[in-house]
Amino acid sequence: MRFFSGSIGTWLRAGFVLWLILMAGCATPAPPATPTPALRHMVFMAGYKPQANLPFVGVYVAKEKGYFAAEGLDVEIQHSTGRGEHLQLLMAGGVQVTTQDAAVLLQRRADPGLPLVSIALIGQRGQQAFAALKSSGMRTPKDWEGKKVGYKGTPPPDLFAIMEAAGVDRNRVELVNVGFDPRVLVQGLVDVYPLFKSNEPYLLQQMGYELVIWDAADYGVPTLGLTYVTSEEQIRQDPDLLVRFLRAALKGIEDARANPEEAVDIVLRYAPQADRGHMRFMLETELKDAESEVTRAHGLGWQTREQWEALYEVLRRYNAITKPVEIERVFTNELLQKARGR
Repeated sequence: MRFFSGSIGTWLRAGFVLWLILMAGCATPAPPATPTPALRHMVFMAGYKPQANLPFVGVYVAKEKGYFAAEGLDVEIQHSTGRGEHLQLLMAGGVQVTTQDAAVLLQRRADPGLPLVSIALIGQRGQQAFAALKSSGMRTPKDWEGKKVGYKGTPPPDLFAIMEAAGVDRNRVELVNVGFDPRVLVQGLVDVYPLFKSNEPYLLQQMGYELVIWDAADYGVPTLGLTYVTSEEQIRQDPDLLVRFLRAALKGIEDARANPEEAVDIVLRYAPQADRGHMRFMLETELKDAESEVTRAHGLGWQTREQWEALYEVLRRYNAITKPVEIERVFTNELLQKARGR
């Protein structure tokens, strides 16, 4: 009986093992894992050092919050020294998108004829203005007569346009070439100082000085600010990459508008030595200048032929441009439309 019982147990165990093997053979195999598509590498070069210029912020936020990765992009962020290498690298294909002031874009388009294209106009008003100490008693540009008015490098068209709009006698204004240190204003070396609205006002206020600021746009002078810029060749070769870049970067700007403190936190990862208050001031100032009747009608970054033509005419009038420019080739809204799914 023990032999018979043991034989049955052996056969039962063997049969169970065989059943497991057969069932395993009938099981549906798991599908192979789908490989994650590789992110496409591209280079964005900001036109200046790390700071809270709004187009820079849009890219910083998009990078840190994964918006570029969601678009299938691996965006390498670089920064220019401000000496023009960002445009040189763009033309050479080493950079796919950079930033540039609209007036300078037009000037470089005219001479030496760089095929630059604005794909989004972030600064709907110009970056620069002129300031005097409030204690000077100066209130209007007419008060510039008999005073020293500073400029950086070469006198900008904005300066002459303000004087003309305000009826200033240019022969009674002494123009002085100044550097980038706003202390020349408080030291009395000039009476009026040229500044970037999102930068030097904060520095001077931190020194304890109140300012009177004159913005050319307030006198009816057409001005435009920073743009996202690419090349005609890049648009021809790979417009889809630019569409995806814009979609993510503009989302980054909208995030910065909704949560500026978080955006400043992100900026400080790229500019760890920067003053937080300064970066917040810069961001808030440029967020205001990113709005206009055009953007209220069409959305962030939109640009019109009328805007570019008006700026071009100001530059021509004051000899900042002496060669013709085909305005229809200076900008495009097509990529922005695609980024928004229009």
